[in-house]
Amino acid sequence: MYKTLYIIFFSLIVTNCSFKPVVKHHGVPFLEKKQASLIVNKSNKNDIKKTLGSPSTKSKFDNDIWIYIERKQTQSKLKNLGRMKIFKNDILVLEIDSYGILKKKEFYNKEDMENIKVVEATTEAGFKRNSFIYDFMSSMRQKINDPLGVRAKKRKEISQR
Repeated sequence: MYKTLYIIFFSLIVTNCSFKPVVKHHGVPFLEKKQASLIVNKSNKNDIKKTLGSPSTKSKFDNDIWIYIERKQTQSKLKNLGRMKIFKNDILVLEIDSYGILKKKEFYNKEDMENIKVVEATTEAGFKRNSFIYDFMSSMRQKINDPLGVRAKKRKEISQR
């Protein structure tokens, strides 16, 4: 009796397990294949939107820059306790001129991004606490917060008592 219950219980557990890895997908699917149909100096914004959809990120400098992302993650092996592991990470950067024509196309995959060097240097603040700009901005902040000087008068009266 107990053997049959164990067999049924064990078979339920085994049949509910999936041998396919779980894949989490983010961004535009099949980005590498879709970007091949975009032609520099020929494709326009409408072609791009029809092929890839809306961009993940847009920026506006001299020209429009549209960024498309595709990222796939799966669970790693049992030794890493099932943490998510990135196995596909593609980025497409498109530069579009003021007429809406594709001027530049750059495609980066996971291996390309591993070769990119990141600068560790940081920028310093343009002013110090004892500088003229800091003093000026502090006095302006004080005047904005207390335009009639009411707080200063109250502090003065309290200190005289």
